[in-house]
Amino acid sequence: MNAQTNQTNYPALYTLITVFFFWGFIAAGNSVFIPFCKNYFSLDQFQSQLIDFAFYTAYYIGALLLFVFGTLRKSDIVGAWGYKRSIVYGLLFSALGAGAMILAVEANLYVGMLAGLFIVALGFSLQQTAANPFAILLGDPKTGASRVNLGGGINSFGTMIGPILVGFALFGSTASITDEQIKNLELSKVILLYSGVGLLFLAAAALFYFSKKVPNGISKEPMEKANKALKTLVVMTLLLGFMFTPVFNSYRGEEIKKIQTLEYDLAWSKSNENINRLKKMTGDEIAAYKKQNIDKINEIEMIKTNLDNFRFKWLIGALLVVIVGILFSYFSANKNSEGWGAMQYPQLVLGMLAIFTYVGVEVAIGSNLGELLKMNSFGGLQSSEIAPYISMYWGSLMIGRWAGAISVFNLNDINKKIALVIVPLIAFGIIIGINVVSGKDMKPLYYYIVCVILQIVAFFLTKDKPARTLIIFGLFGILAMVVGLFSTGTVAIYAFLSGGLACSIMWPSIFSLSILGLGKYTSQGSAFLIMMILGGGIIPPIQGKLADIIGIHQSYIVAVICFVYLTLFAVLVKGILKKQGINVDTIEVEGSH
Repeated sequence: MNAQTNQTNYPALYTLITVFFFWGFIAAGNSVFIPFCKNYFSLDQFQSQLIDFAFYTAYYIGALLLFVFGTLRKSDIVGAWGYKRSIVYGLLFSALGAGAMILAVEANLYVGMLAGLFIVALGFSLQQTAANPFAILLGDPKTGASRVNLGGGINSFGTMIGPILVGFALFGSTASITDEQIKNLELSKVILLYSGVGLLFLAAAALFYFSKKVPNGISKEPMEKANKALKTLVVMTLLLGFMFTPVFNSYRGEEIKKIQTLEYDLAWSKSNENINRLKKMTGDEIAAYKKQNIDKINEIEMIKTNLDNFRFKWLIGALLVVIVGILFSYFSANKNSEGWGAMQYPQLVLGMLAIFTYVGVEVAIGSNLGELLKMNSFGGLQSSEIAPYISMYWGSLMIGRWAGAISVFNLNDINKKIALVIVPLIAFGIIIGINVVSGKDMKPLYYYIVCVILQIVAFFLTKDKPARTLIIFGLFGILAMVVGLFSTGTVAIYAFLSGGLACSIMWPSIFSLSILGLGKYTSQGSAFLIMMILGGGIIPPIQGKLADIIGIHQSYIVAVICFVYLTLFAVLVKGILKKQGINVDTIEVEGSH
């Protein structure tokens, strides 16, 4: 590895943190893109969630491929390339994805857009694998956490800005566009957005490549053997493909053709003539129309219900593939640890499921929020009006992460307590301010500051201990989701937005608990945890399909279940580590991902 001094290489660090912004900007922007695509392409809720499926599955596939190639070469491929070159490769790959996105938009092809996002996220996977250890390399290892936290803060800023800029690209400066009008919008601004993003990727790649102040960051550390773990992950991947295939095929099968034929017979086609005719019908005429065609209407509903139940079963099967596959690895490793590598440790196995669950619930809450806000009991908003709420949700993660980063600074007890109060309130003010400047009406969200104050109280209770932090914020998430499920209007909206506050500090807590005691397998364990970002590609589509069956509001029961597991993980892993002679109460949690 290149020689390392104790002095931080600030020019290289400032160059590096640009990629952290990209990750947050695109990921959070998807939450606005999802309801837009649902209306523009006439999708159901599950189909709209395929944006998350494409994006987060790419993280998993990218990390898995790096692990496969590293195992074959018997060395860390990213370290062999060098962190600098790896980030350049990742940025170029993301630029290629932006180009594919532009072509798909030109062709008006939803599948092509998914492919473009997949390629963008593949590049992100490579960038993220290199960026975190690179940040630590750029100075004294003792202050490495603060550099990672700086990147995390910029990432969170990107998640707050993303929904605003993507909303502007999709809807312009118009105050409100109805969901029906979305179908007739021009997508030229989306092309401009991704042209700009693609050029920024290329510019950042050039900046990295030609900068003499950015070291190569080459590492030649050997990879620990884990052939059995690798085989299990490959089999899991193939089984996931097997589980999703019937779901995808069901959208172009004979049942779909039957529904289309029946709807055509009922004159439910989307022609202006039929739309205008149906709009002019009185209540009695609509009732008579339905009575006359009740058999066809019932048949359509029956086919749709059967299809949704069929799809949901296969999606649950995909979830079980992940859960059973990981648990199988652990129990097999318990009998004979040879070839399993880091998976022989129960804290890592449970941590993999926790990261899977955490990323899944974090993304699912935000990605389904747009559809929830369309309900009359939640404001009856149009897709063009949801950006401030999406911005506040992802901004809630920024609020918590900025507060979590306070612990890396050497503040005395009094100043630390003051900062713990002031920093979240400043972050909240920034979110409100940027949205107001961009022309958004933020008055409905002013009183959300009450939820931020509750989070500040939770921070004081955590005492910077990872297990304690995860338990308290897990319970905070459970309470918020339950309140949201059993209420409507502003109270419910605030409750679901608070899911972002609950998630904000979970990543570092889960990560630190999962890799404790792994010794020489720490690096490999970290790679396995990164793979479990896959949760963002599995859990949101499951909630989306559940929403198609029982309704979008009730589908948030998925979030309750996720927070229950995250709380349980903290309790279980604390006991596991105690048996291994590790006292988690002596370990402090720092920062964010």
